[in-house]
Parts: sequence; structure tokens; C-alpha cells
Amino acid sequence: MTLSIESPRPNLITTAANPPVSQAEMEQAVRTLLIGLGEDPDREGLRDTPKRVVKALQFLTSGYRQSLDELLNGAVFHENANEMVLVRDIDLFSSCEHHILPIIGRAHVAYIPDHRVIGLSKIARICEMYARRLQVQERLTAQIADAIQGLLMPQGVAVVVEATHMCMVMRGVQKPGSWTVTSAVRGVFAEDPKTRQEFMDLVMHQRGFRA
Repeated sequence: MTLSIESPRPNLITTAANPPVSQAEMEQAVRTLLIGLGEDPDREGLRDTPKRVVKALQFLTSGYRQSLDELLNGAVFHENANEMVLVRDIDLFSSCEHHILPIIGRAHVAYIPDHRVIGLSKIARICEMYARRLQVQERLTAQIADAIQGLLMPQGVAVVVEATHMCMVMRGVQKPGSWTVTSAVRGVFAEDPKTRQEFMDLVMHQRGFRA
């Protein structure tokens, strides 16, 4: 096989389960947390912290306000291609939904086209869109695979995500250096062990999994 490697935030946040919440209400919630931690939110160093925290969280969860159609912008092309395409070492920054602490890692994404290909940068943007939500790594890995499978209907998709979770490093068991690896395989990658092994060999080469 051949191988190819390669907005302003709204003031109201709406989710399916909750009514709109204003910027001011969100900032007040941060002030309440600061007071609960024994801090004075009116002291100089913390005076603008509620505004900064809300702005940071809106950025880190901006994937909720993106759609695949907008992200792709028509970058799906008909090509006489049926060999593996792999984009490796895509940096990922997400947030654990249990503690809202960082998940830091990278994704490796491959697919085997069925005469439809996607712009390579869009693969990284798909990873980024799902990462910028409150996540668990298992769901994030599956969402990336299912998105590409649904968009291209390829012969198969394979995704590996390797990440370290600050909820394990900074608190709880406090185990720096621990890495979690998750995978999702679809189509021929699930059905054909040789194809799946080729993908894993390419991912593990040189800058692959960390010990």
C-alpha cells in the first residue's frame, strides 16, 4: 500500500438540556467558586479571573458550536484512490468531563478510500472539533472514527489516541508519566488483521507510542 502523511464566542450558551445562560451568570458562578475556595475575587490578581475563566472554557469547548458541514466546507473530493491514507501525530488538547482538567495527547488517523478523499487538514480539524468538548478518551476516539466513516463511506477507518490525563497526574492517584491508549477500527481495519497490523506498525514507527 502507498501512504500519504501529512469566531467570536456567543454571549449565550445553549445546550439541549439547559436554558441559555448569560455571560454574567457564568462569571458569577466562577466568583462563587473562588469564594468557596477561600479567596477574595475582588483582590487585584483575581478581579478579572471570572471573565478570563469563562472565556477560556468557551474556547476549550468550542467544538460544541461547530458542525462537520461547516468544518469541511466542501473539501471532499472524488479520486481514483483505494490505498491507505494516514495522518499521524495530530496534537490533541481536550478536557476531562469528570474534573474539567486537561487531556493532552495525540491522534493517529487512517482510512482507506473508496474513491472519495478528504483534505488532509480536515482530518486534524475533525479531531480538534471533538477534542474541544468535555470528553472521555474512549468516546473521543470513536467520534473521530465515526465522523470520517460517515463522511466518506471508505473501505475502513482506524483511529488511535494516546494521551495523558491531568486528573491522574495532578490529583487522585498522582501518576505522572502514565499514558492511556484507545483505538477505534471500522470496516476493513476491523475485518482484516493484516490491514490493521499495517496501520499499527506505521503508527508505532519512531515517534509512535510512548513507553
